[in-house]
Amino acid sequence: MRTAVALGSNLGDRLDNLRAARQQISDLADIQPPILASAIYETDPVGCEPQAPRFLNAVVEFGYDGDPLRLLKKLKSLEKTLGRPREHARNVSRTIDIDLLYIGDTSVNEGELELPHPRMHLRKFVLQPLADIRPELILPRQAKTVRELLAQLNDSCNVVRLTDDWGSQ
Repeated sequence: MRTAVALGSNLGDRLDNLRAARQQISDLADIQPPILASAIYETDPVGCEPQAPRFLNAVVEFGYDGDPLRLLKKLKSLEKTLGRPREHARNVSRTIDIDLLYIGDTSVNEGELELPHPRMHLRKFVLQPLADIRPELILPRQAKTVRELLAQLNDSCNVVRLTDDWGSQ
């Protein structure tokens, strides 16, 4: 099933943090090609502490046919490896944030995992990069395409395309 994650970073070398996350996700045993990656966007922090630095955000999509909770645990482990403490407070600056957006049409609501991500259709910093790779996708629980959701979104968050080039680490 096609699966997507949103990547974000606003501390340290933000671009290297996103590159490292994408590479480590690509290296997971259950991940299947093709692996699609959006451009990288610089975005205003949303709901963070005052004076929080701007984020770099991107979306990566890949094939995955395993257990959703197992994938979430692997992604949380990657966050820890990349410098995000396990007990990191919500909505504060961070070296890396990896959010599981969807796994095909799978619906899950089990404690720490809710699929599809309950707020992705309301976040310009998620929809804009997702529109790069899947503009015609109709997200689970939605009736409109990603492109249509983005066009109708009333979100003042400043989202600026920074680069298409992820380069190498």
